[in-house]
Amino acid sequence: MADTVLYEVSDGLATITLNRPEAMNALNIATKVALRDAARAAADDTAVRAILLTAAGDRAFCVGQDLKEHVGLLAADREAGEGQTMSTVREHYNPIARALVEAPKPVVAAVNGVAAGAGFGFALAADYRVVADTASFNTSFAGVALTADSGISWTLPRVIGPSRAMDLLLFPRNVKAAEALELGIANRVVPSAELRAEAEKVARGLAEGPTVAYAALKESVAYGLVHSFSETLEKEDELQGRAGASEDHAIAVQAFVNKEKPKYLGR
Repeated sequence: MADTVLYEVSDGLATITLNRPEAMNALNIATKVALRDAARAAADDTAVRAILLTAAGDRAFCVGQDLKEHVGLLAADREAGEGQTMSTVREHYNPIARALVEAPKPVVAAVNGVAAGAGFGFALAADYRVVADTASFNTSFAGVALTADSGISWTLPRVIGPSRAMDLLLFPRNVKAAEALELGIANRVVPSAELRAEAEKVARGLAEGPTVAYAALKESVAYGLVHSFSETLEKEDELQGRAGASEDHAIAVQAFVNKEKPKYLGR
């Protein structure tokens, strides 16, 4: 894995850190490949019970595509008469967003600064966003004559509603932390100096929780957004059966009876 993305697993928590602070954690090819591989590894590893997505530095979470590299790739495409540059959506952005959204475990994003373009998209792919009071969000795509990617056309309308999503997509602007909290983009806003500690606290708490139930909650909410009420009731029945058969449920019930704090196993 490239050193532009750091990956660490500790006590059930996988921490993925974008590590190009000098470039505001912009996504060049090496970084996209490493982030894709890290997200997939964390999603697939049964020993990982929660994922924390964060970034180095204090200026940016991720400003999206590395446009300096992008310019050169576009020129090479024109010279060769090809159109390979935008295959990055299929090869990188889609797998990253899919791994985060579909991971059978909670994903927390610690947004330390600017989250723009795909950086915004990947933050939205998380289930919970802890945001520094100095951070901001910007869709950016229309500003460089592009459409949405990184799943943002799916996630943003679900978070803030279709009308507000179109406003931010058609007229890109910086959404500061306070407004992001009002809109629901941020789940929690904290002082910048406290961001990492607070995000780790949230993520580690989830890593110690009932992982099977968390996975079912993610699946249930995603299903309910695109299915009828009746279909969703059937899905809830199916998923509750899965959660009810888990060891964690038995542990929780026994702990309740004994008036103890449950110690979940994640299975």
